[in-house]
Formats: sequence, structure tokens, C-alpha cells
Amino acid sequence: MARLLLHPPRPPGHRRLSHARLAQRPCCGSADLRKKDRAVQITFRYPGIPPVDVPSRNLLGQFQPKEAPPGPPVDALVQRALAAPIGSPPLSALVRAGQRVLILVDDYTRPTPAASLLPPVLAELQAAGVRPGDIRLLVASGTHRAMSDAELARKLGTEVMRGYRVEQHRWREEAQLAHLGETSGGIPIVVDRRLPDADLVIGVGHIVPHRILGYSGGAKIVEPGVAGPAASTKEIHWLAAQVPGRDILGIADNPVRRQVDEIGRRAGLRFIVNAIQGTDGRVSHIFAGDPVAAHRQGTGASRQVYGVELPAFADIVMTDSYPADVDYWQAAKAVYATELAVRPGGVVIVVTPCPEGVSAEHPVVLQRGVQPLAEMRRLVESGEITDIIGGAIMALTAWVVKERATGIMVSPGIAPADQRKLGFLPASTPQEALDEAFRLAGRDARVVVMKHGGEILPLVAGQPVPEYAAVARAMGEPA
Repeated sequence: MARLLLHPPRPPGHRRLSHARLAQRPCCGSADLRKKDRAVQITFRYPGIPPVDVPSRNLLGQFQPKEAPPGPPVDALVQRALAAPIGSPPLSALVRAGQRVLILVDDYTRPTPAASLLPPVLAELQAAGVRPGDIRLLVASGTHRAMSDAELARKLGTEVMRGYRVEQHRWREEAQLAHLGETSGGIPIVVDRRLPDADLVIGVGHIVPHRILGYSGGAKIVEPGVAGPAASTKEIHWLAAQVPGRDILGIADNPVRRQVDEIGRRAGLRFIVNAIQGTDGRVSHIFAGDPVAAHRQGTGASRQVYGVELPAFADIVMTDSYPADVDYWQAAKAVYATELAVRPGGVVIVVTPCPEGVSAEHPVVLQRGVQPLAEMRRLVESGEITDIIGGAIMALTAWVVKERATGIMVSPGIAPADQRKLGFLPASTPQEALDEAFRLAGRDARVVVMKHGGEILPLVAGQPVPEYAAVARAMGEPA
């Protein structure tokens, strides 16, 4: 396993208070602030979660990614991208009659409109002479739960479900995995054996900012989508957990992404079809072609949609988790984004429904709870935590709520005691959370509100882009 460097020095002026001391502190008078100052009401898209009033004198702004501009229908965008693939011959030149094609698609946790993206791809394959019986679709579910038949029908469309073989990656079934050696960085390449059995592997997904890989999409559909978590995926997650979010999130070329690109290539991924969607769910761009070249072009368009420019770091950052709402495993993406927006020693407030709780697939998250980074490292290296992927998510959370800021959570789906295990102070409403944040940060605290928090990319003015070599050194990887 790669060497972990998970305990950086605290930033100058950083001061965190224990939960016990917080409970003893008197209120700074944030309720009086709302009486004296005009308030801006912030609403949330979640039924049962009330709005919050933010004093206008404190509010730096509300920020969210962009909607997609009016444009051609999705099938036309896909056809156009397939006709001029980036860095690759067209699909018709990559496959011939009698060959087997495997199409990887993402699962219920992603808003990718696969039912709209797939028909033009399938039509192109059939025009090249590939029979429907030689085409298989594999849901790249990573370590997520399996999808129900109803979820599959919504995701893929009834026509695809009726006309093609659809299967799901089963990450716990060792017999379904193939071992393909190691990457140049020493990470095992373990993937679903249906990949090396295919003559052509295609990945269908979308591109948004991502804490583990910089951006989703591209070869991420292979690792962790159809990988063996006991080998490769745990290494990838730990690699990302060694550095703060600013070194990975929204950075297209980073050491973790290069390892995943290599895994994808070695596993046989040769073509991708990736969508860029606005906050309204509409598709604005399609990038098709070589898994690296097309993906890199797509990250530029994704940054234009999801990147939001903030004038300064905020003392308090309040965010929803949409569309990553199903459980904390997904909602944590919003937590990671706040790291790029909050000042050292500030407060982050996460408002999320989490109807499926924390993570049914990774119970270690609640069994152990989020600890400071040095303790997370000890628990993993001593073998006390054997679910390294779960440990990695805990470490990524710790970068925010143990090292950077104080966390407060509003979530009807997660019990208050479990919120504390995740490293957050529990609050029953957004207003209660904001009042507590003002107690911690002071009555003059600057507040940023972020919407679409599961995919947003905060960009604070004047912050330098991390150098690849420096990030690689921090990870213990060759530059």
C-alpha cells in the first residue's frame, strides 16, 4: 500500500473546539442579527427541511453550477460526437461482425441519462455488423448496492432492457474478477472478468468534479466501477486520501487519475461516451472517443458548468448535497467541496436527506467513526480497519471536519448520534445549524451558500493551481 501522509500541520490561526466546550459557550446573538438586518431566505429542495434566514450583511452570496443552455436533443449530440470522435477511430473501425462488445454504464447514484445516450451508440454498433446478441451491458456499480429492476428500467430504458443482456458488477464475488498485473505505480489491476473477455469495451458516463480522481468520467467507469475493491480500489482511494481536496478536486491531471487511466487501458477500455449536464439535468455536451483524450477535453467543459467563482474563503459555508442525496457515502461529496470554500478554522454546514442512512455497504464508517487523520492512519496501518475503502472515505471527511473546519449536519436520515460519529455537530434545522455556526465563527462571519453541492466546484479567487510534481511527492508517487 502506498505510504500515507495524513497529518499535515494545522494552518496558522486554526482553532477547533471540542463538542463539550461548544455546548458551554453562550450564544453570540445571531437571532438578534436576523431582527436587526434584512435577511435572505434560503430554501432547500428537500421535503420536510425548512428554509433558513441568513442576514444579508453576512452573506457573501449564493452559488450553484450553471443550467444547460438550449441546444440540440441528446441523440443529435451523441450522433455528432460519434461521427467525430476525439483521439480515436470511429466505433465502426474498432469492431466488426461476430465480435463481442461490452458497454459499461454507471448506476443509480449518477444522473447520467443512459437511456438517451445508449440508442445512438447501439445503432452505430449494429450498423458496423454487431448483432444485439453480441452486445452486453454491465452496470459499473463499484461497491454500491445492486439496482432493482425498476431502477434499471429507469436508468437504461425499457427498449434496452428488452433488447440486450444487462448485468451488474458484483464486487464481492471473487470468481467474477480477473487479475491483470499491476500499474506502473504498483497498484493491482483487478477488474470484472467480462472486460478481458470482450473484444471492445465502451464506457458511458458523465463528467463532474470528483474528490478521488479530480473529475468523474473516463476510465473511472472501470476503476472503481467494475474493479476488485479488495485490491485496486482500496489503493486508489487511499492514494487520494493522502492529500487535501485542493490537490485533487477539479484537477484533471493528477497522480490518482493517471493510475486509473492506466488501469482502464490495461483492462481494455477503448472508447467512451461522456455527457456534461447542467443543474437542470439537460445535456449540454457529449465527448466521445479515446478514454483519455476525450475525457480531458470534457473536463474543461465540466469546469465551465460546475465551477463557481467565490470572492474569498468564507467563515461559514452552508451546502446541500444534491444530487448525491441517497446516503452519506454519496452526500460526502458535498462535504469535500466545502473544503475548497471555507477558511481554516471555519464552519461547514451540510444539509442532506440521506434516506438510506450512512452506508450499508461499509459499516466500518459508523463502527469506528471519523477520527483525526493521524488516528485514521494508525487504524489502517495496524490492521484495525480492514475496509480500506470505508477508511478512505472517513479520512477524506476528516480532512474537512477534523483538520480544516468544524462540521454541522442537518439530516433527517442520519441519527444525531451517528452524525457525531461522522465528525459533525447535529442540528435539527438549517436555522439551528446557522445559529450554532454564528456562535462559533462570530457575529461578523462571512457566509457562503452553495446549491447542487454534490457536484459543485468552488474556485476562490487568487488560489494557485497545485503543481503535479508537488502533489505526487506528497503521495509518495514518482513525479
